[in-house]
Amino acid sequence: MKRTLTVFALFLVAIALLLTSCGTSDSIKSVQLNANGDSAGGTFNLPGVDATLQLKVWAIYNSGKQIDVTNASTWTVTPQGVDQSGAALPAYGPTTVPISASGLMSGIADICTWTDPYNTTVTPNVRWNPPIWEATGFYQVTATYRNFTSEPVGVGVGVQASNTSPVGGCGPTS
Repeated sequence: MKRTLTVFALFLVAIALLLTSCGTSDSIKSVQLNANGDSAGGTFNLPGVDATLQLKVWAIYNSGKQIDVTNASTWTVTPQGVDQSGAALPAYGPTTVPISASGLMSGIADICTWTDPYNTTVTPNVRWNPPIWEATGFYQVTATYRNFTSEPVGVGVGVQASNTSPVGGCGPTS
């Protein structure tokens, strides 16, 4: 009799375990790309020579938990727009704005995707001082993890001296 009760109790425990996990799945729902740092008008910026921007990729699960999957993600970077001189932005790569396996994006090439427009409220027209930065282009970045691709993040680059600013900088300082 004691053995029958033990077997029955184990059977009930097994059924309870099966029922608590039945119909639930903690699979990935989406992937989110975040950039740690200041933003400039909704676009992040690499301000100055050797500037860096830490990108993080988060797997969002159906249960609501979030796991950092940056090191296991792949990157797609597409130039959008032009530099401050009107030339096409250089292609993404190890000598322009590389992204490390840990998600650290670096500004290496002399690129400026910002311009300080003319102040047309004065004659003669002059550049704004202090500058009022306008983006001429950016690098669109997405991350992919397990066939899930994030929404894009825009990254402006201000790694060279400006030819449009009276203060010599290229873009916002953050």
